[in-house]
Amino acid sequence: MAKDKDVKPRRRSRSLTEEEQKLWRDVTKDAKPLTRRRAKPIDEPALSAAPSPAAPPAPAPRAVPASSPKPRAPAAPPPLAPLERRTSQKLARGQVEVEATIDLHGHNQERAHGALLDFIARSRGRGLRCVLVITGKGASPYARHTLHGSTFYEVPERQGVLRSAVPRWLAEAEFRLHVSGFQPAHPKHGGGGAFYLWLRKKR
Repeated sequence: MAKDKDVKPRRRSRSLTEEEQKLWRDVTKDAKPLTRRRAKPIDEPALSAAPSPAAPPAPAPRAVPASSPKPRAPAAPPPLAPLERRTSQKLARGQVEVEATIDLHGHNQERAHGALLDFIARSRGRGLRCVLVITGKGASPYARHTLHGSTFYEVPERQGVLRSAVPRWLAEAEFRLHVSGFQPAHPKHGGGGAFYLWLRKKR
């Protein structure tokens, strides 16, 4: 029972009388409501007090040199072509004057190749057109002169090494640069052991 004595009785709320309400209105009619200021946001604390390591400096971009135009590859020289009919007939009859002659006797293939190319280049540089290359008929006792056009070296006989090598060399690009065509020589110029070479015009 002692505990009930310590509990304080709750106050009952009462409504204001008409006179009190009138007095309250007179007091508050000139009052202005206060404007609420927004509280400034509090910055969140840094996740880590330790300073982050500085990033390494980015490497300086390499200077890209201006691309120079690629040099054009030199055009391949034209292939060997048959000589004009009139020129070919004159050569076959020995009626064309030979302007220079090279004799490859005593040369091995390597020396003969270089000597022939040098002779042809120098002859063309001088403006010559018809030159004679002497290769020899070879050691065969059956070697003979033949004028079979493009099949002259296909005769059934043992041919000399240089006699069979020269036509192959003339088909190479470095020789085609200077030579436009060739054919076997007339007997008075060596026959089956020599060739007429027709050189291109000097540039």
